Amino acid sequence: MDFATADLVDAHETVIASCSTQFRNFGGHARFAGPIRTVRCHRDNALLKSLLSSSGDGAVLVVDGGGSLASALVGDIIAGLAVTNGWAGIIVNGVIRDSLAISALPLGLKALGTNPLKSAKTGAGDADIPVMFGDCTFTPGHWVYSDEDGVVVLPQRA
Repeated sequence: MDFATADLVDAHETVIASCSTQFRNFGGHARFAGPIRTVRCHRDNALLKSLLSSSGDGAVLVVDGGGSLASALVGDIIAGLAVTNGWAGIIVNGVIRDSLAISALPLGLKALGTNPLKSAKTGAGDADIPVMFGDCTFTPGHWVYSDEDGVVVLPQRA
């Protein structure tokens, strides 16, 4: 990927949003970008697993887990589904597990941290709705760019 979030901010400062959440990089790709898809769920990852089981077409799944550190929303199996199905990345406002295995995958993945405890599998949550965290709104169809410096959102591809 040939972009830097700092350069995008400079070039699009009137329309860009910068996420203030301090994520850690876990995937094999530190830089990733794509159209936004979203899931809002709390300690339940069945809905996001279902979405990542479908064709991603280069999209980035933004997961609003409410910032919970209590149980992982993504593990190596779910991250592997994202790779197999053509997703560019996953941004999790929550935690993951299997971080060592995920670091070897050709996928962008940012999260708050790790917790080995798995989450529920009831399917509770909402998909493809605007979600907000870190002073930023992630709207399905808008574009998200992620690199070593952070996460920014533009209403269209830069």
